[in-house]
Amino acid sequence: MVAAPEQAFPLLEMMPMAVILVNQEGHVTHANELAQGHMGTSLRCMFKRHLSDFLQPSSEVDMMIGRALKGETVADDAFCGRQNHMPYSLHFGPMKDQQGVVIGLIPEANRSEVEEHAKRHEMAETVARIALEMAHEVKNPLAALRGAAQLLHEQSTGDAAEISAHILAEVDRIKERIDTFLQVGPRADIAMTEINIHALLDDVCKASEHVQVRRVYDPSLPDLWVHETRLRQAIENLWVNALEAESTCITWETRIAPLVALPDHQGMVVELSMRSNGHPIPEALRTHLFEPYVSNKARGSGLGLAVVQRVVQEHGGRISLKAGAGDTTFVMHLPIIKEALKKS
Repeated sequence: MVAAPEQAFPLLEMMPMAVILVNQEGHVTHANELAQGHMGTSLRCMFKRHLSDFLQPSSEVDMMIGRALKGETVADDAFCGRQNHMPYSLHFGPMKDQQGVVIGLIPEANRSEVEEHAKRHEMAETVARIALEMAHEVKNPLAALRGAAQLLHEQSTGDAAEISAHILAEVDRIKERIDTFLQVGPRADIAMTEINIHALLDDVCKASEHVQVRRVYDPSLPDLWVHETRLRQAIENLWVNALEAESTCITWETRIAPLVALPDHQGMVVELSMRSNGHPIPEALRTHLFEPYVSNKARGSGLGLAVVQRVVQEHGGRISLKAGAGDTTFVMHLPIIKEALKKS
């Protein structure tokens, strides 16, 4: 007897990818929420219908199901959704006792984005290691140098005092630059707390006579399990970035992102986006925008967005840029941590 759709395979909802189960006849017995989103319909409407009603070409669907029922694990990227026409890579594998087939759906449109995030993550880790080395190799000698310069300044008069004052100012300037760079470095284990993301946004982002702030919040969002100080810093950096671009309208939006999967996270994801109408980011900079020292501002440090990316990665999330005609949108995805994981 086939279980009713709402009772079958509840653990599949924890999978970070779209998954569909079919029986030996190729009829859908279950689809998790991510798969339902891709197919544009509910499980109740998919239940007991053939997989080829949702994915094409039908001949390839039937062939791959047949091979999986024989015990093979196979994959192909020659499929697309019948309703959304989105191309997919499908991965077919036999279920236990060959009572059916499990199919994983990976949108081809996400492949380049995933690869880009992987490259950025690797670069961020490299920069973090450099920052950590700088903390050990530079800050201690710099502190000693400042102490010596301070002593010299206190004992000097005339030109010598002026020179030592200049040395102190330059040492302080170097220290400030190093401290800023260290913000993209690795953090020790930090205390995480539950916060209301909307309260944090409202606290950081204040409207003024020059800037209109729009809020499109999902009130059903649960509290997020984050390091509040670090996340606040990331939001402030995005906010300042939009203000420096002379934006007059900034929109913050929050929602659940059911079609987004994050590495090493089994569960739902929240999407936090900031759209602004300031000066556009030059196209030549967009693919390098989250790298350290990349900036289109003459007096910018080029570290603000690198810090944002680092903070998001510390929380197991990712950030991306969407630049359109007349607006710029930064999209942040963060995992929603379940209560059981918080207590572990």
